[in-house]
Amino acid sequence: MPTLPPHVDDLAVGDIVAEESFPLTRDSLVRYAGASGDFNPIHYRDDIAKSVGLPGVLAHGMLTMGFAVQPVADWVGDPGRIRDYQVRFTRPVVVDPEVGAVVTVVAKVGQLDAEAGTARIDLTVKVGAETVLGKAQAVVALA
Repeated sequence: MPTLPPHVDDLAVGDIVAEESFPLTRDSLVRYAGASGDFNPIHYRDDIAKSVGLPGVLAHGMLTMGFAVQPVADWVGDPGRIRDYQVRFTRPVVVDPEVGAVVTVVAKVGQLDAEAGTARIDLTVKVGAETVLGKAQAVVALA
């Protein structure tokens, strides 16, 4: 049986609706490159990444963006309920060859529109203590 979406009357601004962590390894990046077709060597070769001034191999921006919205899709019960999704890339996700990286996401109600039956979900997306996506927001249709 499908999960019913959250109801606007059951939410308040500031409510945390989802939290999740996503571990990344170099293997993750290779798999994503194959799935997406983005074989830019900054995503798998340290020498190339450093030659263009980067601190090391970076996760694909769209992979990070996908991780960030996944907890919202899971919470709302249907990714088709996401009406808008925007982020600003503020810092690259460097994936260490030995320890990888962990992207953490906290999704919080930023605004409710009872008339429209929507909520703006504000996302805090970090690796360690550093925010990697700024102004990350999703608008979702509620019950």
